[in-house]
Amino acid sequence: MTHPVAAGTNSLLLSSAEVAEVAARYAADAERDRSLPKEVVEALLAAGFARHFVPIRHGGPAGRFGDLIDALLTVAEECTSAAWCGMIFATSARMAGYLPEEAQREIWDGGPDVPMAAAFVPSGDVRRDPAGWRLTGEWRFLSGVDHADWALLCGTMPVDGRPVRRFFAVPRRDYRIKDVWFTVGMRGTGSNAVVLDDVRVPRHRSFDDGALMNGQGGNPESPCHEVPLLAVAAPLFAAPAVGAAHGALRRWSQPAGDRGGHGRPAAHDPRSRETLTRSAAEADIARLLLERAGQAADLGAVTHGLAVRNARDAAVAAELAVSVVDRLFRAGGTGAQTETNPLQRSWRDVFAVASHAALRFDRNSDHFARHVWGG
Repeated sequence: MTHPVAAGTNSLLLSSAEVAEVAARYAADAERDRSLPKEVVEALLAAGFARHFVPIRHGGPAGRFGDLIDALLTVAEECTSAAWCGMIFATSARMAGYLPEEAQREIWDGGPDVPMAAAFVPSGDVRRDPAGWRLTGEWRFLSGVDHADWALLCGTMPVDGRPVRRFFAVPRRDYRIKDVWFTVGMRGTGSNAVVLDDVRVPRHRSFDDGALMNGQGGNPESPCHEVPLLAVAAPLFAAPAVGAAHGALRRWSQPAGDRGGHGRPAAHDPRSRETLTRSAAEADIARLLLERAGQAADLGAVTHGLAVRNARDAAVAAELAVSVVDRLFRAGGTGAQTETNPLQRSWRDVFAVASHAALRFDRNSDHFARHVWGG
């Protein structure tokens, strides 16, 4: 079924400020409960995060990467976990756009605002079935899975003697959620596990990951599906960390009079001035790197050179975000370490995001160096 694009579907940038306000209000609750409150999830869906990459024929805008990055930066200033889950809702829907059309209709026939979660790391046992596949096992760390209607799970199948990765779309009724998310950072993402017991997945609910990796959606109305994963994964993963660094800087630099306190600087202190200036510069550089990456991904016909540059820049942006929050946290003294001070949460969250495999500088430097030098 074809749905018209709803009025205001492309208002993600405007709506993200409203999401940030809601996320700020519930940030402590998300941290405590290790999951986003329903009010934050509802705000993310209303703003259009889940529909952002949904094809136009299913009611979405087939949106731009640059717009999503900007929206994530805004939300992350108030709650890194909310921004991360918004990113997962958006990117999981982009992945679903590579499914056969029958599966896409099943997912979006009721509208484009369908929250999904995804597991990128192959796991579980996948066996062929006359009508498709059967899945058994546990897939870990699906951010936002408590609120998802579908899960996209990665598994491997032997093809011509070598393992080939496939993704499988599984509706909520076919899996159970296992509470495993006990972490230092990004607690509010609720990145729990899903468990399947001999679940049949029809053939039309699966796709080979080659289409995702290479950006071969085969649909001219959805240019967002014609971009290779390498060009966009790392910039999108880095955006919550960079946004959190900007938020931490804004809160830390609020005037505290002549005396520092509660993790804030003394305005007359030369060391505080240096901390402010260097941190502001690094945060801006990180944001500019991600904005350029988003613009490059939206140009179309993304080359391998652009893809490895985007991944490189995202790794650098994540390192800069770490540098910013670490400097601010150390400069904040004892006041920054109190449980009620959001600076310590930003510090933990940014370090957690930067540990993601997609943001490792050594890994991305290998990609970039091979492109430049060959090998």
